[in-house]
Amino acid sequence: MKRFEQLGAYGLVLKDNKILLIHKNGGPYDGKLDLPGGTIEFGERPIEALKREMQEEVGIEVINAELFDVDSVLFEWFWKEEMIKVHHTGVFYKVIDFNNEIKREMEINEINDDSLGAEFFEIEKLTKDNLSMIAIMELEKLGYDLKDSL
Repeated sequence: MKRFEQLGAYGLVLKDNKILLIHKNGGPYDGKLDLPGGTIEFGERPIEALKREMQEEVGIEVINAELFDVDSVLFEWFWKEEMIKVHHTGVFYKVIDFNNEIKREMEINEINDDSLGAEFFEIEKLTKDNLSMIAIMELEKLGYDLKDSL
């Protein structure tokens, strides 16, 4: 079985029992709601990756963020008629303050390759079947009890 390893920095933007999520386009979480963020590039510090990814995927400038968690998930992904074992490790930050408006719609391009836009979602209305594995993990660590489906 092929393996796919991902190391990224992700933002938890919480407001009034809502969380900011992106509409994912491509990859193991295609069609799901995911935490904004992404790959830590070679030589880049995790906080720098968070700031860059939040600008690229959501359109915001992170002013203040604090480390919340570092953890990983392991799952299988069926892609191009092949089963792939995915190990996704994330450095998760609570975004305390930011500038600019959140972009509800984004175009896929060389800079942004997987976010169709972002919006705040009521956490109590989210279900596990429409969320990425890392979003489920972090919401549960924040104390939310997510349902399997509606």
